[in-house]
This record gives sequence, C-alpha cells and structure tokens, in this order.
Amino acid sequence: MYCFSRAIYRELSAEIIEDVPDRPYLNHERVLRACEAAIERLATDRHYFARPARSLFSEIRVYFPICSQGRVWRVVERYMTFADEFLRNQEPSRFDLNGNPVQCRASTRKGAQCQRTPLPHNGYCPSHQHLAETEDFRDYDELNAA
Repeated sequence: MYCFSRAIYRELSAEIIEDVPDRPYLNHERVLRACEAAIERLATDRHYFARPARSLFSEIRVYFPICSQGRVWRVVERYMTFADEFLRNQEPSRFDLNGNPVQCRASTRKGAQCQRTPLPHNGYCPSHQHLAETEDFRDYDELNAA
C-alpha cells in the first residue's frame, strides 16, 4: 500500500519548501509521513475516512509554495482515488492489510466491539445490517441540509 504514498511524495518532492537550514529534509520527512499515514488510514479505516484527499491536502499544503497548490491538489486527489479503487477491488478476506482479523463495525449492547465477520460491502455483520441502512439516511440528510 505504501507505493501510493511514495508515489505522491516522489511526484511532489521537488516543490517542497525548506525552512530550517540545519535540518534540510525536515519538511520532506513530514510530507512523506503525512502521505503514509493517510494511505494507512484509508486502508484500515475506510468507512470513517470520508474525504481522504482533502484531509491529506490540508495537512501537507503548508509545505508547498502558493503557486504549486493546484498541482499538489491534483496529484493528491489522483493518487488517493487510485488507492481507494485498489482497496475496493481487493478480494474480500477475513483479515485486514495488517493481518488482524476483520470485525464488524458495530458494538454490542454492553459496549464491546462485535466479534462477527462483516460482509464486505458495508463492514457490518448480518445482525447489524440495520446500522448500514441508517448511515445511508444520515448521508442523505446531510446532503439535503447543505
């Protein structure tokens, strides 16, 4: 998965502004770490990461000159879309990318996380499918309110 974050960094690294003369690659390191964190979150927590491209762009935009902001946005959006499509096309399995067993996104009545295996299309087990339906209505209400 880090091929996406490294590709973002490689494409933008020439335009990163350096502020501190005694640590010349500090901003490069910050941009790379932000890209890796965004891709990792997209891979592990996709259902709760609504706008990954916008989130990453807002985090790294301070390391680029104003004249490069449009290009930075286009690069970030393109690669985050590629990463999202890659993750969507992955074969559903019982383990996430870190090797941990996949669990339902819901919690039980006692507050513990549901231990059942979720369905691949929404992340909820068959017992908690009604929660996926309420998410769709919430998104619809948010769109109408805007």
